[in-house]
Amino acid sequence: MKVYGHPYSTCTRKVLTTLAEKGHEAQFVMVDLMKGEHKAPQYVAKHPFGVIPYFEDDGFTMYESRAIIRYLDAKLPGEKLTPSDLPSLGRMEQWLSVEQSYFSSSAMAIVMEMFFKPMSGGKPDMDKVNKGRDGTAKALDVVDRALMSQAYLAGDRFTLADISWMPYLQYLSATPHGTLITERPHVKSWWQRLSTRPSWKKVNG
Repeated sequence: MKVYGHPYSTCTRKVLTTLAEKGHEAQFVMVDLMKGEHKAPQYVAKHPFGVIPYFEDDGFTMYESRAIIRYLDAKLPGEKLTPSDLPSLGRMEQWLSVEQSYFSSSAMAIVMEMFFKPMSGGKPDMDKVNKGRDGTAKALDVVDRALMSQAYLAGDRFTLADISWMPYLQYLSATPHGTLITERPHVKSWWQRLSTRPSWKKVNG
């Protein structure tokens, strides 16, 4: 197995965390975003949209992180990260969709302006930050209510849904707006459980 990506990429981290949860190693191929390697013709020949990650497994290739982590969980031995009972499976799929549709873009709007832009000498666009904050707060309010009666998104077991939220929560927590996490007691406890998992420590080590 090969994973083409960047260690700071949220979507790459989803794949690496899933591999770590399954106790499996894959060859990591660095794609340097700063050098534009993801837009180079030889990479676009692999991934037509020119983003990361990209995955290879004995001649089989695919892209899109949420699809890759489902594939890895289905193929690899180890603790299953996809529930077997239908209600929990439905919840997992629901929260994967919520992350993609309502959370990640808003959270990353904050992160890009407050974390990455200052690294290159830029100043945050506070209109973008405030808009991102509104969307992030709404999504986390919904999560906080759901976690009142369960430990993880799909129920009482850690699943792929939780993995898909982890990289965005990590970056958000590194900005002044990490209070969006800590001000919500159930989200705060959930993030504490997620961020102390051995797999996440390995990916962030």
